[in-house]
Amino acid sequence: MPRPVVPVPNELSKPFWDACNQRRLVLQNCTACNRLQFPPERTCAECGSGQHLDWREVQGRGSINGYVVVHDSRLQAFWEQQPYNIAIIELEEDPGIKFFSNLPGEPVDQVPVGARVELMFEEAAPGRLVPEWRVVAQTRPPSRI
Repeated sequence: MPRPVVPVPNELSKPFWDACNQRRLVLQNCTACNRLQFPPERTCAECGSGQHLDWREVQGRGSINGYVVVHDSRLQAFWEQQPYNIAIIELEEDPGIKFFSNLPGEPVDQVPVGARVELMFEEAAPGRLVPEWRVVAQTRPPSRI
């Protein structure tokens, strides 16, 4: 899916985007209260510390928490791809952290909620990678009695 805009890092997000370009996923980590957070902030959302924030690499595994299908995007660059999925990815390392993914390869409106996913990277522009997720294991539907 083509990107309407290539991410432009700012001072706060630069470590995240630099890591993506190296095919790594990093999250801000507060060493004072041992909490991960995303998106990056100047202070920890839990304890308020600004002096104890660093970056920690995570595996990028998780599950699909839910999804929507976009039928009428306001972004002109996406009009030709409509309809498309946007899935909410819940990270294994911290279920409170969510990412969005269009789940490359998954049919529209057939997103397997609860399925296990893993991180991959897609090129948004030459040398600029963005995180995406792909389904690696689907959950079984409940058996009927």
